[in-house]
Amino acid sequence: MRHPLDIVAMFAALWLLAAMVLDALTPKELTTVMIGIAIGPAVVITAVFYYLRCPRTDFAVMFAALWLISDIGIAFISPAQLPHFLITLGFVPALLIGIVLHWQRFQRRHERLPVPSVKRG
Repeated sequence: MRHPLDIVAMFAALWLLAAMVLDALTPKELTTVMIGIAIGPAVVITAVFYYLRCPRTDFAVMFAALWLISDIGIAFISPAQLPHFLITLGFVPALLIGIVLHWQRFQRRHERLPVPSVKRG
């Protein structure tokens, strides 16, 4: 069972870790506090969907979208231009989720194909 305090502790630790890692990767003008504020709403929304036991596929798509929104938010608040690899890093989860979803759809295409009907004369 997912206890709410466990979820809060887990996502708070992930939020702090992500803010510190992004602080190490970004220019010195962008502080951990600024990054933490930018990614905070995404972490809270992700924690709520985790608590509500959102299906895995929906959770992954929602996480990828929130990651991209947070990346755009960090780019907006940054006083210096972000390196190009950080901008690309924002698109990586969405790209991976899209590839996986299309691959799963490709694998299940035989289940969706209609069975040919035999016409009797």
